[in-house]
Amino acid sequence: MIHSQENAHLGTIIMLGSLWGLSEALLGMWLRTCASLMSGSVMTGVAFFFIAATWFLSPHVIAVFLLILIASLFKMFDALILSLPIQHGAIGNPIFAFFTQGVVFLFLSGRIMKNQQKRKSGQALLGGISALLASGFFPLVKFVTGVPACVYPGTATPLAVYFAPLAIAISVISVPAGFWAGSRISNASSGSPAVTVHEKMNYWISPAILAICLAIITIVRRL
Repeated sequence: MIHSQENAHLGTIIMLGSLWGLSEALLGMWLRTCASLMSGSVMTGVAFFFIAATWFLSPHVIAVFLLILIASLFKMFDALILSLPIQHGAIGNPIFAFFTQGVVFLFLSGRIMKNQQKRKSGQALLGGISALLASGFFPLVKFVTGVPACVYPGTATPLAVYFAPLAIAISVISVPAGFWAGSRISNASSGSPAVTVHEKMNYWISPAILAICLAIITIVRRL
């Protein structure tokens, strides 16, 4: 059963998941196989922004996994347009990364660093450690999708590991930014009748954003 808090922010979570999915598709616009060197590490930081914003709004496992599911559906939609199988490296591997990032963030924020999230320094630390762990676990993707992680040219080092410092640097900024964005969204809701705001998000704003993001992906892929 979905908690009332997730239900209240359902529209916002759909919106955040749609924007995350769109950003993934646009960054990987020309990708058909491996990530383009540091692009995966950049998207790790982007992912933690959306995860952190969702966590601030609704600090429950189901809310974060709903966000990840929406972003994953965007990847699957992209695969449909490109006529790629779901297990293809350009599709399955990023989806694995989404879930890895979510699990790592939930583990750290819900257990080890639960009391440090009220401070910007704690949020930054949460982002850095989350990115470090997510980058370290990503090479395990080959055991899930059957497609090995892309490696840095001329080496046997996975891109996720090679560019881990970049992912950490971005996440140190993106996680506090995500908490800030979540607080702004929450404050905007509290400034008006909450029911009205949530009804608007659930019934027409978030579906409209979802449709627009899917339309943008379709147009870009057809160019």
